[in-house]
Amino acid sequence: MIARKLVRPLAVASVAALLSGCISLLPESDPVQLYRFEGRLESAGAAAPASSSFGVLLPDSGFVQASSGDRILTINGPEAAYIADARWVAPAETLFQEAVERAFDANPGPARLVARGGLQQSDLTLRLDVRRFEANYDNGLRSPPEILVRVQASLVARADRAVLGDRAFEVRVRADDNRVSEIVEAFDEATAGVLGQLVDWTNRTAPPGG
Repeated sequence: MIARKLVRPLAVASVAALLSGCISLLPESDPVQLYRFEGRLESAGAAAPASSSFGVLLPDSGFVQASSGDRILTINGPEAAYIADARWVAPAETLFQEAVERAFDANPGPARLVARGGLQQSDLTLRLDVRRFEANYDNGLRSPPEILVRVQASLVARADRAVLGDRAFEVRVRADDNRVSEIVEAFDEATAGVLGQLVDWTNRTAPPGG
């Protein structure tokens, strides 16, 4: 069973955050294992690039606060906790943003992300709000958890700010085992599932006049 630490009150969490910056000064501390998720989609194969593309601006995604940092959030009924001695290699919101960018870059569809400074080259703005990003111990702490990733997305036309689409994407993946490595793999699979749906939906939402 995975060792887990209860989520502390905000004041205690703030102190812990300060101490984490000094970990190199505490050689007696147990090492923390770092993990990452990429949400990498399978190759599109020989699909030809779209003949007509449109630019999509991607601002920084919103992210539920409890999951946005580098700790791996778990839920057990009314209790929330973080997996002990395990961290994401970077804040989850950063890893997720990078995964979204890779997903669009790898897809041959018409939607093309533009640089953040390229507002004039964009036809649409894609706004994302990650509302759930957690491991749910719905069958008890001794059983593999179910990973839940839920994202609310909206596409807004740059010309008149009209909302062209608004949709929620949700994927649940059961970890193969109650071990951190398998839980991380399930996070990766769930993220890839959400991104696959998101990219496909964006490709099918053409800008006005497109």
